[in-house]
Amino acid sequence: MELTGQQIREYDRRAIDSDTTETATFGLGCFWGPDAQFGALDGVVRTRVGYAGGTSRDPTYHSLGNHTEVFQVEFDPDTITYRDLLTRVFESHNPNHQTGNTQYQNVVLTATAAQQATLDEFLSSRGLTADGIGTRIEQLSRFSPAEDYHQKYKLRSVSSLIDAFDAAGYDDEALRESPIAAKLNGYAAGHDVAVVEELPASR
Repeated sequence: MELTGQQIREYDRRAIDSDTTETATFGLGCFWGPDAQFGALDGVVRTRVGYAGGTSRDPTYHSLGNHTEVFQVEFDPDTITYRDLLTRVFESHNPNHQTGNTQYQNVVLTATAAQQATLDEFLSSRGLTADGIGTRIEQLSRFSPAEDYHQKYKLRSVSSLIDAFDAAGYDDEALRESPIAAKLNGYAAGHDVAVVEELPASR
């Protein structure tokens, strides 16, 4: 894929603003894979990985304490709903199984009463209850972004694409929050993404 810094900046400029998106937080084992998988979905605008569900104030990858690796999905609710995302999450793991390693546990972290209500209805429709499954169901109290090298991990392995972000003047934070980076991270992991067709023409 040929990509220019100008195309990156223009794609991100056209993306919908965070004021009109919603954010969902999930844990499905190592966060690299689901970050790419969910970033490729239509309606997902931004993604980021980090740590949540624990009690220490400043978790890091090498000092994680009782936190879990999670990923955040910022999405356009007019295109993809929280319930749609829950369907994907529960298709991606066995809710009746849970690993003993807190770092890689399956968890759904609700941020609002509406998300909790949707989750309750979703579980009930499948004959499940929050207390009767292995998947942890918790309220999100705090999300700590992971280190820069974990963000868009698959994308970072494709030097030609990362070089284009460098040419666009993106630092690590801009890469983490970039809508086109979320799509290209999915592309780099082998997922189908529509970003190629949506790229603005290079002038």
